Amino acid sequence: MAHEDLWQQLDKLDHQKTAQRAQCQYLTDPPSYVITLLNIEYIVNLSDRQIFSTQTGPEPTAAEFLEQLCILAYLINAQDLPLANKFVGPENLPSGQFFFRGQHSLPTKQLEETFGKSPEQLYEVSKQFDTKRREFGDASIELYALPRIPLTIVIWRGDEEFDARASILFDQTAGTHLPLDALGALANLTVKALVKTPE
Repeated sequence: MAHEDLWQQLDKLDHQKTAQRAQCQYLTDPPSYVITLLNIEYIVNLSDRQIFSTQTGPEPTAAEFLEQLCILAYLINAQDLPLANKFVGPENLPSGQFFFRGQHSLPTKQLEETFGKSPEQLYEVSKQFDTKRREFGDASIELYALPRIPLTIVIWRGDEEFDARASILFDQTAGTHLPLDALGALANLTVKALVKTPE
């Protein structure tokens, strides 16, 4: 089973306290958490160790590998702490300067290619994620990828003189709620959702 170790860790935790820490709901029958990831509600069924979305359809949609990683790691690690309201790049998170390199680099190039010529498109494609506009760059948004983890996406327009640029910023507390590999996965899922959203 994928993420067997994470399921084992989650099983050992107090359900109500976990739900409080993670700002989600716990249901007793069957034992499960209800949690929102990128504005999609998921059921984390502890009995059969399955995660699926509650979106309408003929069959429940099973969470994919990275979605499972983010949700399970978040339920295990999330802390009942207020936001620092201080934006930091991935390199400014504890050990981030060593981790977010090479294959672990954040997917800013995809953002540059998609929104670099028309940064304002970011506002259009992000409407479904209940975003807040920010005042950085030529376009920027803040969205809650998980209940305690806002991400800020910043786009600078490209032109004949300068290449487009993009940044992904975290609240300073992000590393408290997720290990770096799961934070990287969360950033990748967020960018994938934004890039694939129809205009």
